Order: sequence, then C-alpha cells, then structure tokens
Amino acid sequence: MTPAQLEIQLITAVTAAACALVGVFLVLRRSAMLSDAISHAILPGIVLGFFLTEDLASPVLLIAAAGTGIVTVAIIEAVGNTRLVKQDAAIGLVFPALFSIGVILIARFASGVHLDTDAVLLGDPAFAWIERFSVGGRDLGPKALWLMGSILVLIVGFVVLFYKELKLATFDSALAAALGFAPIALHYALMSLVSVTAVGAFDVVGSILVVALMIAPPAAAYLLTDRLPVLLGLAVGIGVASAVGGYWLARLLDASIAGAMATMTGVLFALVFAFAPERGLVAQARRRASQRREFARRMLLVHLLHHEHTPEAERECRVPHLQEHLRWEPSFAETAVRYAERTGTVRRAGDRLSLTATGRTAAQEAMVE
Repeated sequence: MTPAQLEIQLITAVTAAACALVGVFLVLRRSAMLSDAISHAILPGIVLGFFLTEDLASPVLLIAAAGTGIVTVAIIEAVGNTRLVKQDAAIGLVFPALFSIGVILIARFASGVHLDTDAVLLGDPAFAWIERFSVGGRDLGPKALWLMGSILVLIVGFVVLFYKELKLATFDSALAAALGFAPIALHYALMSLVSVTAVGAFDVVGSILVVALMIAPPAAAYLLTDRLPVLLGLAVGIGVASAVGGYWLARLLDASIAGAMATMTGVLFALVFAFAPERGLVAQARRRASQRREFARRMLLVHLLHHEHTPEAERECRVPHLQEHLRWEPSFAETAVRYAERTGTVRRAGDRLSLTATGRTAAQEAMVE
C-alpha cells in the first residue's frame, strides 16, 4: 500500500466518522432530510464566499457555507412552525430554492468558472491527499485530513460536553425545556455542526456521499441497539467500514471511490436491515412464525381439553380431524402437533392426541387469558 492510498483511506474514514456521529442525532430526531437539504443549500454560501475572496482555498468559503446551512435550518423551522405545511414539505420548498439561487449566481456572475458536476455530486477522494498542510516547510499531511480531523474532534468534544443535554433534548425536548436545558439552542448548535461537517466533507466526498454517510450508518446502528453510547460507536464503526470497504471496492472495480463508498453504506444497511438480531426482516419473520406456532399450539391444547373425556374425543382428538375442525392445512397441522410434542404438552399415539399434565395446565391458563 502506498502512502497516498493510506492517506486517502484515512481522509475518508475520518470524514465518515464525523458524518456518522452527527448523523446519529439527525436520525434520532427524525430529521434525516435536513442533511440532504444542508448539503445542497450550502452552494450559495460557497458562491458568495468566493465572490468576497476570489480564492477557492479561503476559509471564508467554509464559514459562509456553514452560515448558509444554519440559515437553511432556520428558514425550514420558521416555515414548518407556521403549521401551514409539514416539515418535510418545508424542506422540499426551501433547499431547492437556495440551491437554485447558487446555480443562478454562478451562471450570472461566474459563467467562466468551470463547475464539475461529478465533483460536486460525488467528490474526488482520489485527489484529496494532493493538497498538503505545511508549517515552516515541513509537510504535515493532507489538508483534508487536518480539516476533517479538526471537525471530528469538535464534534466529539461537543457530544462529550453536552451528552446529557443532547440525550434528553433528543428524546424529550419538552422535559429538557422544563429542566432549563435550552433544547432550541442545542438544536441550532447541532445543526451548526451538521453544516460545518457537510461543508468540510463536501469537497472530499461530494454531496451524495455526505448524505449517505450521515444517514445510512446511524440508521443501521439504530436497528442494532437502543443504547445511545453503543449506537454512537456502532454508527462510527459502520461509517468507517463503509469508507474503507468502498475504497477497496472501487479499486477492484476501477470505479468512482465516492460512488463505491455510497454503495457500501447501502450494502451494510441492507445487511443489517435483513439480519439485525431483533429488528431485522429475518428476525421479524422468525418471530411471526414463532408467534403463529405458539398460537396454534394454544388452540390445539384448548381443543384437546375441550373434548377430553367426552364421547367425541375419539374423533375430535385425531390429527386428520384438526384439518377439518380448525381448518388447518395438513402441513401446518403437522407442524403445530410436532411443536406441541417438543414442548411436552401433547402426546401422540398414531394419529391419536392427548394432553400431558403440563399441556392440561397450559390449556387451562390459555382459557383464563
């Protein structure tokens, strides 16, 4: 592995960690669409910053873009608070308007500037290591790594410092306000971090991957745990795994690095969505099958108890009769009987069924319930 390859992976991994960390609170607050809005609405801020400095490397662009992100959130909140439109509709109204303003400004006043659509949408991680950060002639590494590393440290410091307040405001803003925790101030501080993160990552990974890294890893982590500290760690881990895995996938396929990383976020989310131990599709299907089996067992026990020691018992307490009386398919009837046998509640002699002592007690309890 060459030093450049290692630096690319470090840059994208740090970017993914920063995006995932702030994305956790967006997902928990059900404000995932804000990441998409901010990542697009910062364009007019970047344009205005360039008009002021005429320098694409100026930190003024970062400040102006971050400020635009905060203004975007404020406008969305103001429109949503009117109750005339829902928040998702407010987002759909505001960020296309701001993004369009940026495009118009470029077309009207900077038509000679080349705007690479692919770079805006997908970023260019392969070249993120080229611009170096030097002090006294000493090369200290890529500028992008220092920028995203500083943003990550800022986010970690903010989360550690205001962990209790963030936790309470995220899950119960009314209680947080009653206890004097200023949830609105926390909200705008968090949105400021989202804006800064989106702006910092914009040049490295583009707007599409910013949204993917802010939403997919936290959403996948949320399917795995309900504990906030574990959720934060899992989100960062999944984000970093997506970045590193996407880099090697891009090398394997000779494809866009940012595109491969976005693909990996989707792949990892799909795997968690399908196979999460408690909330995954497979776990839900197995739980539904188990509940269906258990309900069938209870029906069988009640049926046998109802006909036990009666003249009809010889006919009613046979496996073939279950298909007629309970309208069960033969395969399902067999499955229910075998499950009852495994739980020690039913005995079978040929096709004749009878309750065990445990089964009789369970049937009586089921009738009471």
